[in-house]
Amino acid sequence: QVQLVESGGGLVQPGGSLRLSCAASGDIRSILVMGWYRQAPGKQREMVATISTRGITNHADSVKGRFIISRDNAKSTIYLQMNSLKPEDTAVYYCSADAVGVSSWGQGTQVTVSS
Repeated sequence: QVQLVESGGGLVQPGGSLRLSCAASGDIRSILVMGWYRQAPGKQREMVATISTRGITNHADSVKGRFIISRDNAKSTIYLQMNSLKPEDTAVYYCSADAVGVSSWGQGTQVTVSS
């Protein structure tokens, strides 16, 4: 089983930046892909960005050019660098880790973009 702990959320003005972190522990060798998802009030959870163990990344069209996912294998941690934030980026951001047949989720961290 994999445990995930997110950090780095907060309140930021439009155009600002934040960096989210997600530290994995437990059976980390089973992880195939890690990623960031978000859920805004009244909306379904959506994929923001994913990164495989080989470092292959995928970003949602809505964040391409603004957000970058990365990983530090030595620290079993992934990051989401968020730049040029917009009010529509406001959501709870969740870290995920996918292994064969099972997905793990963090508790979520709130990101609020507002002036």
